[in-house]
Amino acid sequence: QVQLVESGGGLVQAGGSLRLSCAASGRTISTYVMGWFRQAPGKEREFVAAISWTGSRTYYGDSVKGRFTISRDNAANTVYLQMNSLKPEDTAVYHCAKGPRICSATGCSDVENFGSWGQGTQVIVSS
Repeated sequence: QVQLVESGGGLVQAGGSLRLSCAASGRTISTYVMGWFRQAPGKEREFVAAISWTGSRTYYGDSVKGRFTISRDNAANTVYLQMNSLKPEDTAVYHCAKGPRICSATGCSDVENFGSWGQGTQVIVSS
């Protein structure tokens, strides 16, 4: 079973950038879709981004399109989320998760298709 550990969160001013990492251990993630989700206090978990196992396809939530970039390094068993032009509404705990081997754009944004959740990393964006 794969274990996922997120890192890279922190406090940043609006307009700033952060790069989150999700390191996997116990099992390779190289043949699975990987995703990032976030959860703000009092809100449901929200889809942020997903990436196919080859890295050739990426999917983004509407609220982060054009600002966030998901990538992966299968040799390092790690997934990244580059977050630019951060806004206060991006404040949340960010979680990575393992998805299926393949999914449609709709499926890749569905939280029900993901598992092996990491504990998350806190991102706080001040105005």
